[in-house]
Amino acid sequence: MAEVTFLSNWIVAKFILPFLLVFFILFAILEKTKVLGERHQLNAFVSFIVGLIFVGAIFPKEVVGNLILFLTVAMIVVFVTLLLWGFISGGDAKLEGWVKKLSGIVLIAAVIIAIFWAVGLRVEFLNNLVDFLFYSSWSGTFWTNVLFIGAIAIAIAVVLKTKGSSG
Repeated sequence: MAEVTFLSNWIVAKFILPFLLVFFILFAILEKTKVLGERHQLNAFVSFIVGLIFVGAIFPKEVVGNLILFLTVAMIVVFVTLLLWGFISGGDAKLEGWVKKLSGIVLIAAVIIAIFWAVGLRVEFLNNLVDFLFYSSWSGTFWTNVLFIGAIAIAIAVVLKTKGSSG
């Protein structure tokens, strides 16, 4: 069971954190745009009042809370995607042409499937497809042959490429 911390207290989660978020964002905007001039105390006071009004209203607080949760999840998905792209591209090695496009398509498909899996979304079509492709009576023989033919094709491609470059 998860431990209870002071951050999970309803006062902190429902009032203090939303107030601080609105206060600091609005204060930064007022300081940067200088709408109210160079008076820092006035910017802070206006930000304080707007923050208090914000935490007093329920619907805007829920909207901002949902947007912050979405932003957090989206940033993690983008981070994982870029991390995987770094592994695929091999750092200094540059992918070229169709290999780059194919790697990108496979990566995007893998991230979408991972998101579905992570949120617990079970798509019936995908479950039926997986059952059909991997748990049918014929699938063991089929996939063994596909892997064997693929290995032969890769070996032939490597041999032809090395003969073509050296000869």
